[in-house]
Amino acid sequence: MSTIPSFRFGASDDANVGSRLVVGTAFPGMVGLSTVDYLVGHSASTQSGQVTARGLTDITPFTDGTPRYPMRLYDVPEFDTTVLVSELFLPVGVGEPFCDALVSFASEYGIEEITVVHGVPFAHGPDEHAVFYVATEEYQAAHFEDADVKPLGGGFFDGFLGELMLHGLDANAPPVGALVTPAHPPGPDLDAALLLLDALEDLYGVRIDEAELRQQAEELRHQYRELEERMRTLEEGGSGRDYPEDRMFM
Repeated sequence: MSTIPSFRFGASDDANVGSRLVVGTAFPGMVGLSTVDYLVGHSASTQSGQVTARGLTDITPFTDGTPRYPMRLYDVPEFDTTVLVSELFLPVGVGEPFCDALVSFASEYGIEEITVVHGVPFAHGPDEHAVFYVATEEYQAAHFEDADVKPLGGGFFDGFLGELMLHGLDANAPPVGALVTPAHPPGPDLDAALLLLDALEDLYGVRIDEAELRQQAEELRHQYRELEERMRTLEEGGSGRDYPEDRMFM
């Protein structure tokens, strides 16, 4: 078996691939994955294909005893979009082969732009719980000239997103944009996913019922508050341990 990772995008013969591709992957905080998973689960979507990996430690998720591919493609006609949902964590080292396969798929089906929803655990203040963008100039001109979304100040992307941004700088490549928000590992950070979902809806001018995701986010906040109280009680009881306030360390 080859030790060089490779990926293959496979769409069904009757796949209705739209003009746009939205990508969400497993990453600390699970924000991008939570966003696209909710999107396809609460819209008129149809699974239209999958992405298979070779030379990479894989997973097989399952629900109610039924397995599924960890990386799946969905048609979402109301968005004129194909959505890639990846439950598989993509290490930095597989960025290039994954990006190459993704770009080949986009080229084959005439996809006109690529959007990545991405949560990153970077340092931020309370007023920075918002969505920022990093995008090629053509993507910016199409979506952000009159939008409230602000550019992310500075930094860099590695892995597949870094490779994808580099590819987007090619004049012949489809425009590439990333919607980015701070994430709180270990996750899932559903509050951050709500921010990304709102931004994606505004980007494409559609609306999705967010009631279930908001309820799940509130339940998760309640669980974290209970955990924080238990940790504080242990500390006050003289356990001798210091417990962090930020939930990302819990």
